[in-house]
Amino acid sequence: MILPTSDPPRGPLHGVQVLDLSRVLAGPFCTLLLWELGAEVLKIELPGHGDDTRAFPPFQNGESVYFASVNRGKRSLALDLKSSTDREVFNGLLAQSDVLVENFRPGAMERLGYDWPTIQKHAPSIVYARVSGFGQTGPYRDRPAYDLIVQAIGGMMSINGPEGGEGHRLGVSLGDTGAGLFAALAVASALYERRESGAGRLVDIAMLDCQTMLLEAALVRYFATGVSEKPSGSRHQVIAPFDVFRTADQPIAIGCANDHLFAKLASALDRPDWAKSERYATLPARHLNQPDLKADIEAALASDSAAEWLEKLGSAGIPCAPLHDMAQVASDPQLAARGAFVTVDDPEMGRLTMTGSPFHISGFERPATRPPAPNLDEAREAVLDELRRQRIRRPAMPPVW
Repeated sequence: MILPTSDPPRGPLHGVQVLDLSRVLAGPFCTLLLWELGAEVLKIELPGHGDDTRAFPPFQNGESVYFASVNRGKRSLALDLKSSTDREVFNGLLAQSDVLVENFRPGAMERLGYDWPTIQKHAPSIVYARVSGFGQTGPYRDRPAYDLIVQAIGGMMSINGPEGGEGHRLGVSLGDTGAGLFAALAVASALYERRESGAGRLVDIAMLDCQTMLLEAALVRYFATGVSEKPSGSRHQVIAPFDVFRTADQPIAIGCANDHLFAKLASALDRPDWAKSERYATLPARHLNQPDLKADIEAALASDSAAEWLEKLGSAGIPCAPLHDMAQVASDPQLAARGAFVTVDDPEMGRLTMTGSPFHISGFERPATRPPAPNLDEAREAVLDELRRQRIRRPAMPPVW
């Protein structure tokens, strides 16, 4: 056991030891999720430099809040895997870990001598997750990738942005976080299967693959029609009304995905005739007449404020919402009730607030605080001391390679 195991357990992955070679976002987001599910994570960083995100703004007291948000709770050990001394340490850690996560470009680990067959030989039960832009196979394998690149080549940008525009990157790094989420799911599944087989598994996660799956119905519709969709603003491509609409002061979002909800909306807008109209009575008809429908709805909404309409529509059971900015999200009472935000008391930065965990699992507490992210190499003494004790207790440990 290289890492201290939390007591009481934080989640169902209690006792799982994760060796984290990843950096920036996709890999660290995966290991953050594993930590939130109860695993212990040891982050291996480049000596003297650390994870690139240590230099990403915003900063508080000279330290990166961005880095802190994705790496909280983890421990840090600086190792140079080109150094024979550090490789010996890493090999000892590898032999005692359950999961290895890295997001180098394909071929980097092989050049260091850590190909899958070699890792399997010395750590046969380890789950080895490799997260990269395009995966370990295929003609794009060796291309560099960032979230922007994957959103562009994966089609996500082509369907987002103002209607009639050329496409926009999403305002969040879905290429990275989506890959991290899929990687965490695959790791947890492999650990579940290992309980029966005892065997480790190689997990190959490509950001592009994940982005393609997250295209959801846009790609399904292309396969069915042969037509590539273009940006459509906030509206849904086939459901209407399902869009952002202007009121007397502020825009609001309204979604009616079936005829029953549309009839409720028509009544609330004092236009019950719409629900019987040939142009609006059915979902296909509303889709064909979407521009006219939006104009009619906005004409009706112009009589009152967003707050008044949200109250009236909400009371009628119609899905609707204001368009919140980050300040409003941070003060939302529903998110507060769900414990969506946590605090971190960092020795250098002071108190931080960040997103918590979306996992609500019975039997495990959801504390309102989290441990801070580690300083670079701060766990060195403790980890090396534990490795020395392991060697004394288990002299037959697999040899260094």
